[in-house]
Amino acid sequence: MSMKKILFTGGGTGGHIFPIISVAEEIIKNDANVSFSYIGPKDFTAKTFLPLKNIKTYFIFSGKIRRYFSFESIIFNFIDIVFKIPLGIIQSFSIMFFTAPDLIFSKGGFGSIPVIIAGTILRIPIFTHESDSVPGLANKIGGFFSKKIFTSFEEYNSFPKEKVMNVGIPVRKSLTNGKKEDAFKEFDLVGNKPVVLILGGSQGSERINDVILESLPELLNDFEVIHQTGLKDIKRVIEEASATVEKELLKYYHPYFFLDEKEMACAYAITDYVIGRSGGGMISEISLLGKPSILIPLPESAQDHQKINAYAYAKNGSCLVLEEPNFTKNFFIDKLKNIDKEKMSQMAKEFSKPKASESISQEILNFLN
Repeated sequence: MSMKKILFTGGGTGGHIFPIISVAEEIIKNDANVSFSYIGPKDFTAKTFLPLKNIKTYFIFSGKIRRYFSFESIIFNFIDIVFKIPLGIIQSFSIMFFTAPDLIFSKGGFGSIPVIIAGTILRIPIFTHESDSVPGLANKIGGFFSKKIFTSFEEYNSFPKEKVMNVGIPVRKSLTNGKKEDAFKEFDLVGNKPVVLILGGSQGSERINDVILESLPELLNDFEVIHQTGLKDIKRVIEEASATVEKELLKYYHPYFFLDEKEMACAYAITDYVIGRSGGGMISEISLLGKPSILIPLPESAQDHQKINAYAYAKNGSCLVLEEPNFTKNFFIDKLKNIDKEKMSQMAKEFSKPKASESISQEILNFLN
């Protein structure tokens, strides 16, 4: 029996890469006669985590179409559309011509566009997954050429209904296996206060960090904090926290620039509340784990999809939404202290679709068989 070859693509963030890993893990669990590869932009998450899962990585040029108006955006769009995207298509075409994948699974994002175009030229079947409530441009393009489109929210006017299968967002199973006792060792926790986990996405969020730093002297009176800051901001965060927080409270603060798979599993196991953005990947993880949360939508997200995600998730009481103008020290701390933890946890679990990876992998294997 010949080896089945599946090519993954997606672009730019952990929100694309981690669901790919989840799907790959589920596929290989059901069929060992499969090999994986990935084509996309070179970024920290892809180059760090994909090789660990035996996914052969190829990095290409990819462009980003900026839909806001400024002189800088015009110049960068010209460079990306005229040079980077065509070069990425040529690179993708060359790689796929020689590796001959049987199927492309696209997670969307700007890095997937050259792969989708090259794959269409080579007549390779394409399956697409959309994590957000509003499809991005890459998935609108990818969806047009796709045989099947997996979605995470209920309503999508952008996709042909006959192609759509609503499954939720794949979540790495390892994230559900963390243990509280391991978390105490991993983060050197004190352990006599509720734990708040602050996540700014795989790259961190400077604006979230600013509010947390301002809040720390009061926040640490009642909570222990694990804070994922992003690589660019870790030094500043540590220095400012050390300068503004009393020494006896500083032991309750644990900043990290990034949390790897094991650390994230431990953090989720011990965490009472999660503070973060409202990308589809974040919502899928905290809903699966039933974590009460305060979500701060990224205002610059394409088509305001994070805001739409957040309010769709909050509809049944699964989370509290604080838009950035309202994400201030006093308002944030007051809302955090008054969360109905038990009720919000229950509502979050009800929102979750825990079988997303299984559904996607089964569809892919059925198609290939």
